[in-house]
Amino acid sequence: MKKRLANYLLEKRPWGKFEQFTLNEKTSLKILTINPKKRNSLQTHENRDELWHFLDNPAKVTVGNKTWKVKKGEKVFVPRKVKHRILGLSKPARFIEISFGKFNEKDIKRLEDDFGRK
Repeated sequence: MKKRLANYLLEKRPWGKFEQFTLNEKTSLKILTINPKKRNSLQTHENRDELWHFLDNPAKVTVGNKTWKVKKGEKVFVPRKVKHRILGLSKPARFIEISFGKFNEKDIKRLEDDFGRK
């Protein structure tokens, strides 16, 4: 059985399974932590897509005009130019962020920010 979410692949084998996050692509990988009751900027990126893989505690995500709660093990794909943000709930939420395309920290267009950053 194969399950696809953009560049993510889950494939079952007789001995178990494997998860493939990238294959022969230009990517950058970070582990981020969102503290309880904090959220990052509502933002977009011009030059990269993102795949988030949640590692532990629940969080609330916004992608486009949809907001929902995610839990450990869930994956969320964010296409470039689509607004997105993550809100920590009662415990710190950690997730792997894999960026596809040209990565640059300056490729952030902040639409809203709780910390006064532009």
